[in-house]
Amino acid sequence: MPREIIKTDHAPAAIGTYSQAVKVDRTVYLSGQIPLDPATMQLVDGGMEAQIHRVFDNLAAVARAAGGSLADTVKLNVFLTDLGHFALVNQIMAEYFQEPYPARAAIGVAALPRGAQVEMDAVLALQD
Repeated sequence: MPREIIKTDHAPAAIGTYSQAVKVDRTVYLSGQIPLDPATMQLVDGGMEAQIHRVFDNLAAVARAAGGSLADTVKLNVFLTDLGHFALVNQIMAEYFQEPYPARAAIGVAALPRGAQVEMDAVLALQD
């Protein structure tokens, strides 16, 4: 089955040897997004709330470029340098997702690229 590489200027450019997303048939695998502003490639200001919003906005931009939306998410992985922010992730996630919610994992990590406090990746199942 052929792979389609997804790329958009509305999300940060890859900062390593990976694609923003890869689409195979109706499944899209979104690479991890950290809270980089796509225009400046710098971490957003404004604390943890701003970082979480930026990550969801970046994921949404890649999902749109693949022909979908966050509503097509079937699996979301959340990586946090401080699991104390878990409740804030839930609160903000409710602004981007409606029931039925995707499957999800939340993982505490020691560090993330560029000093980010949050990173997320996702898998989408596009509707016909």
